[in-house]
Amino acid sequence: MNYLKILLPIILGISISSKACSIVYFIDEKTGTIYVANNEDYWLDTKAYVQYMPASKKEIARVWYGWRKFAQGGINQAGLFFDAAITPKQSIPKGYHAPNGRNIGDEILATCKTIKEALDFLENEKIAIPSGHMMFGDKHGNAVVVEWIAGKRTLNYIKNNVLIATNYLLAKPEAGGYPCYRYESIQKRIDILKQGEVVSFLGFGNTLGGAAVPPNYNLENEKASGTLYSSFINITEMKLFIVPKLDNNKVIKLDLNEWFLKSKRKKIKL
Repeated sequence: MNYLKILLPIILGISISSKACSIVYFIDEKTGTIYVANNEDYWLDTKAYVQYMPASKKEIARVWYGWRKFAQGGINQAGLFFDAAITPKQSIPKGYHAPNGRNIGDEILATCKTIKEALDFLENEKIAIPSGHMMFGDKHGNAVVVEWIAGKRTLNYIKNNVLIATNYLLAKPEAGGYPCYRYESIQKRIDILKQGEVVSFLGFGNTLGGAAVPPNYNLENEKASGTLYSSFINITEMKLFIVPKLDNNKVIKLDLNEWFLKSKRKKIKL
């Protein structure tokens, strides 16, 4: 299979004026294979990278991707995945606070093995995000999008083997950003995928094709924005592919089972 044919089209410490993001967690009901993917849309001059963090006595080995020392998404050796997206601003529960500069994505991947443990981590640390939601998925077929709406935590669990998140609140779409063409595009392609035979990694990857954001120039900021990178993970087989700026000639492929055995940190520039 030629993965180079994949063409696809934050909240953890930053805010942006040109923002979009698409995330999908999918289970092939015929084989039980679990796939996740995301399009990270941001300023195209951002110096994004992939960061590998080795295991230690207290931490799980993990790979995450992001910039400025913040994980925007990633997966650990236990098979726990996370990603996040900007949403309309809401009030968070009393007594809770935003991450405030903490790299909570890395902290969660370093210490949690399941979506329950990830949700418990946020609760124990009293962390909530006023302008975003987070998706967690694990190797056991569990996935959830956690949102904080009108001062309350809301959990949106996977249904019918798929969970999709873009930039509107799943539990309160009327707050803004809905309907979303990217969400609708992914859903339609997933529906078509389900009608076929056994799902391939390539076939799943193409479900994000209509959700890509082509490069566009912002006159006010005098800079270009668009899909900064796209990530694709086969959680069952622990394979990771990242496509920087929709450029299939620069695809990064990682066999995570091999990487999680490495004993030293490593950074890969995108």
